[in-house]
This record gives sequence, C-alpha cells and structure tokens, in this order.
Amino acid sequence: MKFGEHLRKALIKNYSFYYIAYDDLKHQLKKGLKDNDYEWSNELEEEFLNALETELDKVYLFTKVKNTEVNRRIKELEAYVHEVVNALQRVQANPNDTSITNRPQEQDFEDLEQELSDIIADVHDLAKFSRLNYTGFQKIVKKHDKTTKFNLKPIFQVRLNAKPFYKDNYDNLIVKLSKLYDLVRTRGNPVKGDSSAGGSQQNFVRQTTKYWVHPDNITELKLVILKHLPVLVFNADKEFEAEDAAITSIYFDNEEMDLYYGRLLKDEGAEAIRLRWYGGMKSDQIFVERKTHREDWTGEKSVKARFALKEKKVNSFLKGDFTASQAFEKARKDGKKSPQEIDNLERLAKEVQYRVLKHKYRPVMRSFYNRTAFQLPGDARVRISLDTELSMVREDDFDGYDRTRGNWRRMDIGVDYPFSQLPEKDICRFPYAVLEVKLQTQLGQEPPAWVRDLVASHLVEAVPKFSKFIHGGASLLPDYVNLLPFWLPQMDVDIRKPKVVQEFGINRKQQQRMLKSSSSGGELDDEEMTGNSYTDGVHFSNDYNPLEDDLDENSPLLLPNNYSTRHSNSPVADFFYHLYGKFLYYFNDDRTFTVKEGTNFDLNKTFESKIPKGKKIAVPIRIEPKVYFATERTFLSWLSVGMILSFTATTLLNYGSKSALTASIGFFITALFTFLYSAYTYVWRVLMIREKKPVLYGDKFGPNMICACIFAATFVTFAFKFLEN
Repeated sequence: MKFGEHLRKALIKNYSFYYIAYDDLKHQLKKGLKDNDYEWSNELEEEFLNALETELDKVYLFTKVKNTEVNRRIKELEAYVHEVVNALQRVQANPNDTSITNRPQEQDFEDLEQELSDIIADVHDLAKFSRLNYTGFQKIVKKHDKTTKFNLKPIFQVRLNAKPFYKDNYDNLIVKLSKLYDLVRTRGNPVKGDSSAGGSQQNFVRQTTKYWVHPDNITELKLVILKHLPVLVFNADKEFEAEDAAITSIYFDNEEMDLYYGRLLKDEGAEAIRLRWYGGMKSDQIFVERKTHREDWTGEKSVKARFALKEKKVNSFLKGDFTASQAFEKARKDGKKSPQEIDNLERLAKEVQYRVLKHKYRPVMRSFYNRTAFQLPGDARVRISLDTELSMVREDDFDGYDRTRGNWRRMDIGVDYPFSQLPEKDICRFPYAVLEVKLQTQLGQEPPAWVRDLVASHLVEAVPKFSKFIHGGASLLPDYVNLLPFWLPQMDVDIRKPKVVQEFGINRKQQQRMLKSSSSGGELDDEEMTGNSYTDGVHFSNDYNPLEDDLDENSPLLLPNNYSTRHSNSPVADFFYHLYGKFLYYFNDDRTFTVKEGTNFDLNKTFESKIPKGKKIAVPIRIEPKVYFATERTFLSWLSVGMILSFTATTLLNYGSKSALTASIGFFITALFTFLYSAYTYVWRVLMIREKKPVLYGDKFGPNMICACIFAATFVTFAFKFLEN
C-alpha cells in the first residue's frame, strides 16, 4: 500500500483538514517535472518549499492548539474531580450533616470517568496525528530528493526542528490523567502504600515476560494500561519532570566479555555487574548492583542485590582504595539498619569489589532509557514497566581509546537523548520500546483478564529473555563477541500487526457502541456510519511499512506458545489447545516459545545470510530440571537391563545344554552392547545438557537394537535346538 492511500484510510475524520496534503505535494512534484521537461529548476524548488512550509505551519499550529485544549480540559476536570472527591469524603465523615447539599452520586463518578476516557482518546488521537504527519513529511521529502536530485532533507530538517510538533512529550499528561483516573476509579480512595514495597504475598508464582513495542503504539499502550493501573510515582508531592523518568546503567565486563557470554548462555551462577542511577548526571546516589542467574534445578531463584555509594566514592571503590568496610562504617554508627542487614550489604560489596579487581572488569556499555512504571503502591501482584528512548553507548577502551578518561563513566553525555554529539560507532539507538510485565499470582490463579488481552494484542511483540546488556554488547562490540542473541538478526522485521480485536485499545463511547452493535449482528444506519468522527488511530496494517512504500509480509521467527488463545474451525481442536495452554502455564515459565512453522530449528542456518562471518546465534534452550535426573535414572535402568542379560548368559553357560551355549553367547553380546551404549549415551547427554545444545535427548536407536539382539539370540537358540532334534 502506498503512503497516500494509507494516510487516507488511517486519518482521524475530525482532524482530516489539518493533515499534511501529501497527495497535493506529490502531484506538485510530478506536474512540475512534467511541465518543465523533467528538469527541476530553482523556481520549482522555491514553490515546493513554500508549499511544504505552509503544510508544516498548518500541522504545527493545529497540534499546538489541540495541546492547549487538552491541557485546559485536564486542568478544569482536575478541579472538578477534587471537588467531587472532597464532597464525598465530607459526606462519609459526617453522613448526618444536613448542611452538605451537593452530595456526590454514583452517576457523577461515571460521568467523570467518561470525560476522562474522552480526554484519553484525545491524547491518543493527537499522538497518532503527530506521528503520521511526521512520517508524511519524511516520505515526501525523500520522494522529492529522489525524483528531483535536489537535496532538501537537511534544509527541511532545520524547519522541522524549529516547529517540532512531533517531539511533544505526553508523559506529563499521562501522569496527570493516571492520578485523576485512579481517584475516580476508586471513588476517592486510591490504594496507598510504599511505592517501593514488594508486597507480602506468600506461595506465589512469579512470571516475567518482555515485549517490544513499536513507537506508533507507545502512547496508546500507556493510555490503555493507566485505565487499570496507576503510574507509579515515588514522590507524589513533587511535580513530574522529564528527568525523573531517566534511568542509566553502566555495565562492567572485561575484554574477553566473560560476563556477556555468561548472561547470554544462561550459565549457572552467571553474573551481571552494573552501576545505576536515577535522574540526571547530578544524582549523588549510585547503586552498585549484581544480578546472579540460577538454574531451576538448583532450587534457587535468580537474584538481584545492590547497595548504594556516593558518586565521589565510586572511583576509589573500583580501584580498591575505598574498602567495603569503610563504605558501611557510617551506616553502623547511625544504627538505622540492623547489624545483619549491614553485614549482608558489606559482604556483597566485598564480593563485587573482589571480582572487579580480580577479573579486571571495567565499564563497557551504558544503557539509558526513560521508564514509565505502572503498579498499585505496595502491591507487586501486577507490575508493568515501559522503557522508551532506549540507547546503548560504548564505555570501553578496547580499541585503545579511553572513553571514560580514567573515570568510572563517560561525562560527555547525560540524559540528553538522542545523544547527537556521539559518533555512530559509539551508540545503538534501539528502535522499539521495551515492555516488561511482572506477575505474582497465587498457585492455580489466572492473571487478570486485561493483562492477558494486553499481551495478546496488536500493541506488543513477545521477545523472551531480551536483555539490554546483551543487545548492546552484540551491537556495539561485534569484534569481541562470537555468539549473538537470537533476536539480533530479526531487527529488520516489522513488528507491527493489524488490530484483530477491535474492542481492545482506546475507543470512544460512540465507537464502542458501534462495535458492540456490529459484533451482536445489529445493523448501523447511514447516519451512524458517516457520523462516526473517530477512525481507530494510525496503526499500520500488514501491507504498509513507513520505511518503504511496499512491505514484504514478515513475522518474527520466535513466537510465544499462546495455545490458550488459539482458535480454529474445530471446537475439539480449540478444547485441546486450551487444555495444553493450561498445562504450559502451570508447568513452564516465560521461556516457553515455539519456532515459526516451516523454519529450521537451527537458527544459524535460518539466518545464515544475515549473520556476520564467524558469528553464531546463541539459541535459547530451556532444559527442564527433570532432564538432569531422568538422564541418571535412564542410565541406571539400562545398567539393570544389562545386568539381567549378563546373569541370563552366565546361567545358560553354566547350567544349559549344548544349544544353550549359543544362546549364552548371544545374550552376552547383547549385555556387552547394553553396557557400552548406555555409558556412551549417558556421557553424551550430560555434555549436551551442560552446554545446552539444541539436540534430541530422546533415544529411538538403543531400545530397538537391544530388542533386536534379544530376538536374534532367542531365535538362534530355537534354531539350534531344532537342528539338534
């Protein structure tokens, strides 16, 4: 589908006159070339630039007016929400007070919720409007430069930067809407608690899944989530600022990339050491963190532990001049923490410092992103975080250039995304946002339905075990790593999907009514059809790619095993899909995935054309804990069979007739084969399990061979016995 056609189908009807006149500009290009014998002149260039400038002014002024309108509506509604909530609290405190005349009713809260929903839809529309117009300007300038041979892109980019309608940040609005929606949803009684608390729930199953989110879907995703969970704000009394969402981490490793390989291969005990701070570069508190991976068969959970250091002490701590004991000397004197807690933190600090010095770890890679977290304060049953503007930056000195200049971090960047001052070889700007869903559910309990709908929707793409550190290492340090994560060759695949469930997402009241009518078989009259002023945003269909005019249909190779959500024409098949989905939910974790049908499980062969020479893909293999024990039990069972066969051979040799001698030889050979084959198979399986190789651990050859040998020995015995007679 061409962009012009896509624009006509995706535009919001109420905003239709304010979109870029893409077809007109395209026609102006063609007509100018045709009328001037396909030679583009300076006069034509000036006319086109003026037309482009006019379109830019139109779009910019409209977004400015709509932003002002939305902010005004939110401000007015905020005052009204607090008025209704305060009145309700007075009534609850003094139910018999007759002086209170305006007593809030349930209908008042329903009206407020509907008004908030409309504002949320407006924010969604405005964000989609901005992104679609920005794409339109980029496309028409690209078409201009391609057809006229005039280089307009750098000139017009300056104009765009002067009127940056596409850079509007809606995070501040989302935080305000989240607070108001939470107040209205809870009828003035929002959940209170420690924002950093993890809850006291016992006997729970913790499940963490990660997803990629296309930039076109980021704002809609935030607006969908805030209707169910409030934005987690650690300091509610402070006005939200863009810098408050920034999180920066410095990952450590050595030139052999030992920590990278350990985390990529999920080795038992693999560690990640990083220094993290929140906010801008002026943050004085630096957290030293260590993440340790534990295999399931150990019975332990992967853990993340950390302690805080003052920024000015970080360099001396990493060099060993500032010891762990000194770091916690003041904490012991203050007595704010228990001696046991301080001992644990000091032990952690000693271990981290020892590893950094022994293995010569140094800053290698920085990750930066802005995080929006959604969670009920003090309740960790559902926690959702969305990381946007994710960037990975080199901090190493492996190529002879010390980027940190002897410091523990480079100081030429801060939180000034997109870090345009950096050379391209030093930065990887990740094209998607990263959504992380953490669930704690009681055994046998389903996650909330809205969460299941969210992760199965068109807004997200599941990527099991995605890691910022691993992606940064593979992208920025290709000369130092030979193994790559499975998602790296798939970065050029468009992850956008058509909206399958029309009721899901941001919908206005009128649109929801239309959808319900259509889904229930009701018919809509012409007035309803033409009067619908809202067309669902600007999601891209499978046949449109904003990077090119045409799109080859693709989908990522690794797909989640969502059997519970599969549907077919057969109710019997649907029943078994659902049943198997339940099995996977209770007996597997988030690493369950399947490979797209029709592809080879060997990803190195599948992506052979995309993998750089000398590199391999680290295939994500899940080895169930029972495999370790099953291998041992199988080996012992084989030995038991071999011993029975050897006892049979000995008995026939000592006490049998002349024909029994032949049988004893057959059983002896079978027993010998059983011992040798079982020992070889056991050793091979142990090595494959230890290295997490993607091999078939089942055995179709051994049991059949033993049965064949036993049959042959028995048959020969009967044959000789028959010949004797």
